[in-house]
Amino acid sequence: MEINITEQNFDEVLSNNSVVMVDFGATWCGPCKALAPVVEEIAGEYEGRAAICKADVEECSSIAARFRIRNVPTILFFKNGELKDKAVGAVQKSTLTDKINALL
Repeated sequence: MEINITEQNFDEVLSNNSVVMVDFGATWCGPCKALAPVVEEIAGEYEGRAAICKADVEECSSIAARFRIRNVPTILFFKNGELKDKAVGAVQKSTLTDKINALL
């Protein structure tokens, strides 16, 4: 199950999960829409092992600014609350799962 990130819950999600993937996107972004089913699939596969999250850059503008998100989609990977990796653009599922597996 995907977690929707908000300005209010972001730090809590990071502190409550050892491995977190956050998909930063926007409703108007074509590549983000193309990536959405892949992220949803990953969320199901990693349930209980990693938190798979979505964040709208317009609703989470201070978080996007904090991590210098300039392009969407941008996917950030955290381990124990610390940024460890990122992927920019509509990347393949295997790229995302490889990055998650490296943190598990």
